[in-house]
Amino acid sequence: MPRTPTTSLVLPIALLLVAMVSIQGGAALAKGLFPVIGAEGTTALRLGLASLIMLLVLRPWRARLSLRAWPALLAYGAVLGCMNLLYYMSLRTIPLGIAVSLEFTGPLGLALLASRRWLDFLWVGLAALGLWLLLPTAASKAPLDPLGMALALGAGLCWALYIVFGQKAGAEHGVQTVTLGMLIATLVVFPVGLVEAGTSMFTWGILPLALGVAVLSSALPYSLEMVAMTRMPTRTFSILMSIEPAIAALSGLVYLGERLTLEQWLAVGAIIIASAGAAATARGKAPQPAN
Repeated sequence: MPRTPTTSLVLPIALLLVAMVSIQGGAALAKGLFPVIGAEGTTALRLGLASLIMLLVLRPWRARLSLRAWPALLAYGAVLGCMNLLYYMSLRTIPLGIAVSLEFTGPLGLALLASRRWLDFLWVGLAALGLWLLLPTAASKAPLDPLGMALALGAGLCWALYIVFGQKAGAEHGVQTVTLGMLIATLVVFPVGLVEAGTSMFTWGILPLALGVAVLSSALPYSLEMVAMTRMPTRTFSILMSIEPAIAALSGLVYLGERLTLEQWLAVGAIIIASAGAAATARGKAPQPAN
């Protein structure tokens, strides 16, 4: 019996939801490593271990890489590394839910970039309201660290580029793209982690926790995201990704006891609505899922 468009989306949607829960749970777990090896060391160890796991499981050397695939693949790996590094550095001083909300301005900007309709100004206004509510002021009950916010916004820019280059590279080599991209990301980030953390990264006592972070935050979710990204319309992917700030805020609350103020919850909600609305009302025919 042939699949209908709706039933063909059930699996990639489920995979994407699992990926979001996994990556935010892994981020909460990663904060336990910060006191030992710092955000930079944690990022390097996470990417390095995830690369090793995926090399053993997926064996990317079997993939036939064309020369035309390398530019997008190299760019994908570089922005993947920078995105993870900036995001973890932001988590040192701001709550998980806030960091993801700020990071999400990258994909939101990408969704709005190609359109100039009046409706899009509503989504821009909502996102701006969310950012304004997060700005630290004298009246803020829980002022946020400006540097942490800037790092999260930088991670957002990398996230937008990750989507662009991930779709280009993924169309060529599917899930193998993730493994190759992770290797490139490790080469970008590992020297930074080594400089900051030194030999502390190689302590046996932190290996079990580091392996858990690598699986939950990298190996599993990026593989699932790549499968979902290439099997559903961009619009659907973007709408579903819009709920990630809420998942992050709940993960921060459950795993880390990070309680957001009412203003901060309103900010998270405004960014979620802006992101989902921008994706849902995007013009043009959405690309069809890859076979």
